[in-house]
Amino acid sequence: MDELISSRASSIPQPAGTPANTDTADGQVSGVSPLPEGPVPIGSLVSADELPDGVVVADEAGRIIVFNRVAARLTGLDPAEVIGKFVFDVLPLRDAEGRDWWVYADPYHGLPTRTRHPERSLYLADGTEILVSVGYVREDRRKAGTRGSRPVRRLVISLRGAQQRERLERSRAELVSTVAHELRSPLTSVKGFTATLLNKWGRFTDDQKRVMLETVNADADRVTRLITELLDVSRIESGRMEVHRQLVDVPDRARKIIAGRVAAGDAEDRFRLEVLEGLPETWLDADKIDQILGNLVENAVRHGAGIVTIVVEPARLEGEDDPAAVAVSVRDQGDGISPDVAPRVFRQFWRGKPRGGSRRGQHGGGTGLGLYIVKGLVEAHGGTICVRRAPGGGAEFRFTVPAGTAAA
Repeated sequence: MDELISSRASSIPQPAGTPANTDTADGQVSGVSPLPEGPVPIGSLVSADELPDGVVVADEAGRIIVFNRVAARLTGLDPAEVIGKFVFDVLPLRDAEGRDWWVYADPYHGLPTRTRHPERSLYLADGTEILVSVGYVREDRRKAGTRGSRPVRRLVISLRGAQQRERLERSRAELVSTVAHELRSPLTSVKGFTATLLNKWGRFTDDQKRVMLETVNADADRVTRLITELLDVSRIESGRMEVHRQLVDVPDRARKIIAGRVAAGDAEDRFRLEVLEGLPETWLDADKIDQILGNLVENAVRHGAGIVTIVVEPARLEGEDDPAAVAVSVRDQGDGISPDVAPRVFRQFWRGKPRGGSRRGQHGGGTGLGLYIVKGLVEAHGGTICVRRAPGGGAEFRFTVPAGTAAA
């Protein structure tokens, strides 16, 4: 721990005679301690204030020697006022049942073999919930002298806000609820029609049988689509989305998407494809590009109006030196999406209503996962996606992906 956290920003009291503060060029006083001379382990250059979690370190007597900025933000306490105070007075941690954590955990007098406490929810005096994990830095066994007795040299407490966990739990609960709702309807249909056909096959005409079997087939496709969406969400959230690059003709993929929509019953004049000159050779994941285009076109057909226009053009990713990129815009002529709603359309389960009452961000079975998955697929290619107002009104979803190479 000596090599892990350095006490910068006045986190640890300085020895007598050592200047605690340093005058800066603008005349302000800085709490940064002068770095030691000679070779310094890399870890010792890490300031506690640079760590992403709250960190509190107490010495062998229980007095606080490190209290970083994140800990101050989570607890609302001033580091300058708590340094040197007893940690159990500064952080009166209690569990959900109101028990004093310091009393039943007894970190300074507990089992000498204990090295840590895993993260758990505890509460401050004002009821604020925080996620707390505790690690022990004990006396070296060779220095302790007595076998089995290893006094605590320091107690290292990590603090995290509970808001992120609460958001994750709400998201998971909503996912379970959505999946249960979306699965119930098609499975009920499949079960009902198959049971009816098995029990009363001879009572139905061929046309009636065909209608029921087509319904079963459509509901089976709906379940398959939902499972695919859930797998995609899992891969996106875990960072396991893989891109298998091959030479892809993006305009040709768009033509096939349009042809599929027309074959499914949409009017041919409902779609327009514009391809600008100068497109680079693109090495992309063909299946994922089809999925992106298919989702965006379906979203435009279902929730937009008028002609759906797909524009494919050369582009350049912002901040990139290599201009080899391709941009695809999918536009409709509906009511569009208001600017205040636009930042939320790519979130999970988003189902906002634009002017006119139609529901955007919802496709297929209506899980509200489609645009979230599209964003994940685009970003897996190293690209970006946004939504804005189309030139002639309506909504425009525009994604840009780097052209890539065969070896990428």
